[in-house]
Amino acid sequence: MSVQLNKAIFNSRIRLIITAWASASENEDYASIADTGALFVSAGDPAGEDDPIRKGTAFQTWLLGFEFPSTFMLFQKDKILILCSAKKAKILQQIKGIDNPVPIEILAQAPPKEPTNDAMPKFVQAYTSHSRVATLVKETQTGKLVKEWETALASANSKPDLIDMAPSISSMLAVKDDEELRSIRTAANLTSTLLTHYIAVKLETILDKEAKITHEQFAGQIEARLGSGEGEDAKGPDMKVWSKGRGLNDVDWGATEFCYSPIIQSKSSKFGYDLRSTAESSDDLIAHNGVFLLATGIRYRGYCANVGRTIIVAPTKEQEEIYNLLLLLQADLLSKLKDGAVVRGIYQHALSFIKDKKPSLEKNFVKSIGFGMGLEFRDSAYLLSPKNSRHLKENMVVNLALGFSDLQDDNGKTYALHLSDTVKVDHEKGILLTDGVKTVKDTLFFETNDADDFKSSKAPKKPPVKPLANGNSSSPAKNKTVAGKVLRTKTRSAAQEEVMVTTAAKIKEHQTELHAHLQAEGLAKHSEDGGGSGGKEGKGWKRFQSYKGDAALPKEAESMKIYVDRKAQTILLPVHGFAAPFHINTIKNASKNDEGDFTYLRINFQTPGQLAGKKEDTPFEDPDATFIRSVTYRSTDGHRFDTIFKQITDLKKEANKREQQKKEMADVIEQDVLQEMKGRRPTKLPEVFVRPALDGKRLPGEVEIHQNGLRYQSPMGSQKIDILFTNVKHLFFQPCDKELLVIIHIHLRAPIMIGKKKAHDVQFFREASDVQFDETGNRKRKHRYGDEDEIEMEQQERKRRQMLNKEFSLFADKIADAATSSTGETLEVDVPFRELSFEGVPHRTNVRLQPTTECLVHLTDPPFLVTTLSEIEIASLERVQFTLKQFDLVLIFKDFTKPPLHINSIPSAQLDDVKNWLDSVDIALSEGPVNLNWGPIMKTINESPHDFFQQGGWSFLGGAGGEESDPEDASGSESEFEADPEELVSEESDDDVSEYDASDASDDDASASDFGGDGSDEGDDWDELERKAAKSDLKRADGGKKGDSDSDDDRPKKKKPAAHGKNNGKSKGRR
Repeated sequence: MSVQLNKAIFNSRIRLIITAWASASENEDYASIADTGALFVSAGDPAGEDDPIRKGTAFQTWLLGFEFPSTFMLFQKDKILILCSAKKAKILQQIKGIDNPVPIEILAQAPPKEPTNDAMPKFVQAYTSHSRVATLVKETQTGKLVKEWETALASANSKPDLIDMAPSISSMLAVKDDEELRSIRTAANLTSTLLTHYIAVKLETILDKEAKITHEQFAGQIEARLGSGEGEDAKGPDMKVWSKGRGLNDVDWGATEFCYSPIIQSKSSKFGYDLRSTAESSDDLIAHNGVFLLATGIRYRGYCANVGRTIIVAPTKEQEEIYNLLLLLQADLLSKLKDGAVVRGIYQHALSFIKDKKPSLEKNFVKSIGFGMGLEFRDSAYLLSPKNSRHLKENMVVNLALGFSDLQDDNGKTYALHLSDTVKVDHEKGILLTDGVKTVKDTLFFETNDADDFKSSKAPKKPPVKPLANGNSSSPAKNKTVAGKVLRTKTRSAAQEEVMVTTAAKIKEHQTELHAHLQAEGLAKHSEDGGGSGGKEGKGWKRFQSYKGDAALPKEAESMKIYVDRKAQTILLPVHGFAAPFHINTIKNASKNDEGDFTYLRINFQTPGQLAGKKEDTPFEDPDATFIRSVTYRSTDGHRFDTIFKQITDLKKEANKREQQKKEMADVIEQDVLQEMKGRRPTKLPEVFVRPALDGKRLPGEVEIHQNGLRYQSPMGSQKIDILFTNVKHLFFQPCDKELLVIIHIHLRAPIMIGKKKAHDVQFFREASDVQFDETGNRKRKHRYGDEDEIEMEQQERKRRQMLNKEFSLFADKIADAATSSTGETLEVDVPFRELSFEGVPHRTNVRLQPTTECLVHLTDPPFLVTTLSEIEIASLERVQFTLKQFDLVLIFKDFTKPPLHINSIPSAQLDDVKNWLDSVDIALSEGPVNLNWGPIMKTINESPHDFFQQGGWSFLGGAGGEESDPEDASGSESEFEADPEELVSEESDDDVSEYDASDASDDDASASDFGGDGSDEGDDWDELERKAAKSDLKRADGGKKGDSDSDDDRPKKKKPAAHGKNNGKSKGRR
């Protein structure tokens, strides 16, 4: 059977109708069906393609999932009657069953060539048995069944009174369930993708080339993105456009259509500016300046989404102000579109907002600010007007349409502005489902001359672009600019002289804007009295209590000997006849040495001011207090001192280890309880492995989607991992194309404990190659010769990978939908762009790093890397030199207390790709020939971010990404943050002392224990190795120029210390 009906959805919606009908006398939304005996819904012949969808058809589609023409439905409180043809009756048999809320009787009419049966008389008898019947009185139907119905009804003895139930039907359809919201989100994604990646880009090209094209032709080109033509000439959807959207991998293109023909309006339109959704694109040529109004809507599986935008070329100051007012108004109204809000109250709030900000625009404001949407594009029952007293409910969907009409420009010509988006009503505020091409940067185009200063929406003036390296420069012809992008005109004189701006110049220009914005944002964010403290807020001396009183002292205290009390974490020291307890955290280290017949044991304590001339950053209550810096004991019993020294050393190591573990676990959260799915089985993804792995044998388990989170269950059910949706920060799906694994990866907001380790990331994967698949061919090879079996195996492998990708992609979408409905915050599946990937070393191994829409990730092997792009302040490209084959990338975060992320050894061949990607995601970048020492730099910034930005901020890095940095310039700019070697050592030691970190060994004794391991025993890190390699390459290059032999190059040479010499960004101490 080709048509499959969803019986579960049908039954749930029948229950909704029965519940609404029963409460109609108490609920104003359903007042129109109160005191009625039946509900009658009729459907005749299908409406025309250009006609709007009828409410009866929308109701039928909502109930059954499909439109059934020539079908009548009569809802009674004890039975539902359906009158239709015999063919439709066979399909509708699917919805009948014992689990129906009320019995369903299907009356099938006889086929055309057979004698009539009693189906129509039975239906008429049931209909006329009621005195009051609710129906859609304003809808007129046509067709054979309608004529038969009218004839049969005319001969009936009595007819019921008809009541209009359209308002009640609107209320039933208004609140969307999860299945409906899923379709609306897809429709919204399609609409946003079309707007961002085709309509805006195409319009920019038209303005760039001053192309002669009519509004109607442009609208037709937009419609062709969903396919065009019929038969052999048919073309499918334009996947070059749709592949750029998110979550559009499994779209049913057969169920995708436009709600209406796209509306394109400019000042040359003969109809003028019309803000109604029924406006049309005229056959006039599109103007190349002024105001442009764009509107388009897409219907997916019957559910609509709509978006409307304004583009202005050469806007006046007043037009900029009005458009900014629209943006502010939309952001303000989103907080009002929530559960329980009264419609007219929302409109009145919008009108008050206009009166407060710009009273002169009140008369130009639209008479309604939108309408309800769903299966009907425009539901008039939920018109957002000043007269509508209905209440909004959670999970309703509205089209928020704001605008001003009949505005006058400086030349006295009329224009209009509008801004429309699809919004889901939520319990706290409205959630935008459509987005894109909304900011001033994207919608306001400015005209200027290249000879004059460049003008954009963000910065008032910019210097002109410098001449290119080949001697060509930008022509003085008049250009149009789109928020920093130059659009060429097509006048003959200008076209001959104009040269396209190179990619490098565009990056440089854009980076200049980004750096200026970064500097302004930094000054605004860090006020003068908001100086940083280098992450040491609240720093002070910790208090420790070993014993509550003398009675708690151990018996060994009476012996007046040194005693290590492991239970109390205390060392008892005899001092002038008293047993003085010292907590292990007050002790810095201990040392032991032998001199003649005596053994000396020295215990050093944590005290302020241990190094002369150091900056003291740890306050203490009494500045006049006296501190014991160390105490020394002498004994002839060397064996006992050896034992005590070892006990103190071990106790200090344990204390340091506990403190370190406490710091590591400080950000680990304890999640709420997972609410398991009740009433139905949870959606599952079977046969998947998890990383980090659980204890025990490696076996695949299954992932389940519950009400407020996910649960991974081990095969035997003995172990599980729960992840709440509120703790999910990013959700990734990585297909197995050119990979061995297909992956669903979850990056958490806060780490959780899995086993005995904390985890920021949880990954579910399955291997792409089936180990149970027989790759030898077995019997087939006896009967086949040649490559047929290999070809078949390759085809099966491709098919298997496609099935894996589809299965995991669908499950990831279900996770995103469940998380969005659970938390109210939109969670979208992010897919890595392999074509933008580059190789680098973020940890200790060379891996492939792949950008996504929101992050930079490495998901294939642990340790994973997930870096959110919005959290990056600036990117520094280091070791960018012509002679080197590799460069480094350092990402500095907006949270200056976080250490920068180093990605080393990126091939120099990918430098341009990395720069283009960073620039495309609006990350400011800089270049330099050497590695910077980011430890002291970040320390300086954290001490006073305000002073840092006052002194130029990131300008010390020396660039806006597009310009080559000179090594001497880089060294000079770097010197702003070069610390004095002695001061640097002092500050680092101070940090160690104040935080009781025992990594500083005592300088007093050669045999002192550092309790934390000597850093010199560890191998060089990757940065150090790369620096040494680069230094060696430079030496050999210099040696080659001088004609030296290889043996001479390999011999160590003494160098004279330069006055301002540096090695890879680190200062050299003068000796």
